[in-house]
Amino acid sequence: MPIVRLGDEGRWTNYHGTGTCEGATRFALRSGDAERGRDEIAIAAESVQDWLAQAKLAKRRVRPLGAGWSPSNVNISSQSWLLHTRRFNRCFRIGAGDVRPGVDAGALMLVEAGALVDEISDKFEEQGRSLWTSGAGNGQTFAGAAATGTHGSMIARGGIQDHIRAVQIVTPAGIHWIEPAAGVMSDAFIAATGSVALRDDEVFAAAQLPVGSVGIVTALVVDSVPKFLVRPIQNLRKVDRAALDWLAAGDFRRFSAAYALDRDPDFVQMIVNPYKPFKRPAMLRFLYREPWRDDYPRATPGQLGAGYDALSLLGRLLNDYPWARGPLLQFAMKQGYASGPDVDDPPVYGSWGEGLDTHRPLAGLFNASVTIDRADLARAFERICAVYAKHGGSTVVTVRFMERAQGLLAPARFTHNAVIDFDGPRSRRTADAYARVVECLDAEGIGFTRHWAKNCHLDAARVAADYGEDFRRWRAAQGRLLPDPAHRALFGSEVLDNLGLTR
Repeated sequence: MPIVRLGDEGRWTNYHGTGTCEGATRFALRSGDAERGRDEIAIAAESVQDWLAQAKLAKRRVRPLGAGWSPSNVNISSQSWLLHTRRFNRCFRIGAGDVRPGVDAGALMLVEAGALVDEISDKFEEQGRSLWTSGAGNGQTFAGAAATGTHGSMIARGGIQDHIRAVQIVTPAGIHWIEPAAGVMSDAFIAATGSVALRDDEVFAAAQLPVGSVGIVTALVVDSVPKFLVRPIQNLRKVDRAALDWLAAGDFRRFSAAYALDRDPDFVQMIVNPYKPFKRPAMLRFLYREPWRDDYPRATPGQLGAGYDALSLLGRLLNDYPWARGPLLQFAMKQGYASGPDVDDPPVYGSWGEGLDTHRPLAGLFNASVTIDRADLARAFERICAVYAKHGGSTVVTVRFMERAQGLLAPARFTHNAVIDFDGPRSRRTADAYARVVECLDAEGIGFTRHWAKNCHLDAARVAADYGEDFRRWRAAQGRLLPDPAHRALFGSEVLDNLGLTR
């Protein structure tokens, strides 16, 4: 049996030290040595189903844990059984005979639920393939990042869950292989995984972003694109107010020409000091996609711009000296941001995966965001900064851009999205300032959503209002996978219950 118990009941703390499960009984799902991936996940799925039955008999709720990455408490469930999947992380190639006609098997990979974004990225790159988007770091499990709607950051792409083409989910009543109605994998392949095929667009759209509330994800089929290079440009520049209108309109070429290269960028990021955002230089970062070639000069992750979360290390100073918060933030931006390569520097290149890094644990982290319609950026941004600074926010404010993401509960639900992050040192002042930002957006009538894996201050009524008909559709799909209310409750927690996801 690939599930083993890890010691006695006790305490478990997440990766960033921001949440703790009390009275937790910990188990681990581990990879075996089966030659074929379909056989491996068939054994694992059956074991998970047996484990769920035991948890139900013990009257314990369950929570799957990947890397424990989320800085919110969405993965916290005290007095529960916790299933660690981190060592269930094998990746397998998919053969042409394993897919339905018209599906490109070479673009796909079968991955176990504990595989990290970093591990999957590396495997694809070994095969001349690449992920096309991901979050700022890559230390999450792919399943966990998708389950919480980790936003992407490529202008023309959605979230990381958009890579998912099929998913295996285990519930007390069944082992489900979930795909879009058009289908992806062959019937024979699905049968070999021990699953029952469920080809349904609605259920698939719910399973792409399940927020841990529809069963245990045990395996995924992940899509890719041909490998490509990116050229980064980053600098400190004062940004004019008029430039926000260009960004709101999607005129990224004009913004790029003004502050970097006269080219269409694939990625644009703006990190601003909310204290006088247009009078102090902002940290700007651009990525330009280029065709792959093997002879490019290798660069370090730092040279490619990884690790720009270093600002969060200044929590004590920023909290203890509120009168100097603006200048200290600006000093941190200058010191903590990788210098260059700027426009006039020799260009550096890297693959998409080489430009990502795994953050160190940040116990003092405050992590929150709002996603708005990109068209509202110009009228919302300066107001957001003013409110945040007025009430003592101790972090920089970051803006990135992406298209609508797949999944019924995807926070990036607008056609064109601006994601505004408030990431940095944790303090009560910063949390209160973020709460005032939320109040401000509501007062201004600006629609927005919040990241499931960050400090989001959501409740059931707000989730239902933010997601509307998509939330009703998600609950209907959940009801098909978990028709028994007792089974839905099995996957609940205080947090998920309060969000209206498991009641």
